[in-house]
Amino acid sequence: MKTKIIIDTDGGHDDALALMLLIKSGMFDIKAITTVAGNSVIKKATRNTQAILDLLQVQHVPIYSGQKNPLKRKLVTAVVHGKSGLDGFDVSKTKVKLTYDAEDKIINLVKENPKQLTILTIGPLSNIGRAIKKAPEIVPLIKKIVIMGGAINVPGNKSRVTEFNFFVDPEAAEIVFKANVKKILIPLDPCNEITLSLDYFRKLKKTNQYIVIESMMKHFINGIKKNEGTSGALVYDVIAAYYLINPKASTLKHMDIVIETKGEYTFGMSVVEKRKIVKKKNNTLVIEKVKKSVFKADLITLLNK
Repeated sequence: MKTKIIIDTDGGHDDALALMLLIKSGMFDIKAITTVAGNSVIKKATRNTQAILDLLQVQHVPIYSGQKNPLKRKLVTAVVHGKSGLDGFDVSKTKVKLTYDAEDKIINLVKENPKQLTILTIGPLSNIGRAIKKAPEIVPLIKKIVIMGGAINVPGNKSRVTEFNFFVDPEAAEIVFKANVKKILIPLDPCNEITLSLDYFRKLKKTNQYIVIESMMKHFINGIKKNEGTSGALVYDVIAAYYLINPKASTLKHMDIVIETKGEYTFGMSVVEKRKIVKKKNNTLVIEKVKKSVFKADLITLLNK
């Protein structure tokens, strides 16, 4: 039996690789892909996602777009992905339909597949937060939510302490982390330990998608170097997707996490209870380490399919 999943994405470079990885693995029954404003505006995020499905010649997976903005805040978009949100891949001719109903589709799919659906979130949590707020009865029906976001013991990549996805919509993140549902968090900490060079991606020369992948990664690596000072692709979303494929490659720890929404400098921060004498209300399984060599070998093997 294939694992039933919903993929919630904001259509950037690492999102594109994550989609390719999940689809090429053949391990998943993808019930839907929902798009969220984050790396770019909702139209671009949805168009970029559709372009990746077109590239892979996938026609059976529906895409539902979310709303234009986070729950309460003005949208802040990323810079490392370029003007299109997926620079290096010409998506100008991609036809896209905006539905603005992602949260409703999530609600319906969870109800239709009680305790069977895993939701993978690789963008801001706006769609999931809206779904839970609108229909809190779905919470016990969700199998688990696998979340790329947060920073535990490392600096943020958007503010001093906040990772981008939680920075964009901290109110949505707060809703999700307060929900009594199994959560697995892939924060910046293990992701920062893995960078992929352009030479690494040249191992994909035999694939039909290589020209596009190589061009995308060239732009992505340049964007990361210019804006974050790191040489190599930081593939946060790919690592989150990989957890679904090979969870044994990760080391996890239970943590008590709350999301800051009111701080002037700290909004969106994933705040962990670290005091030894305080009884912890562990609500999240956090990935602390990923076996780098295993991940890199598996990624090439699966993307070469």
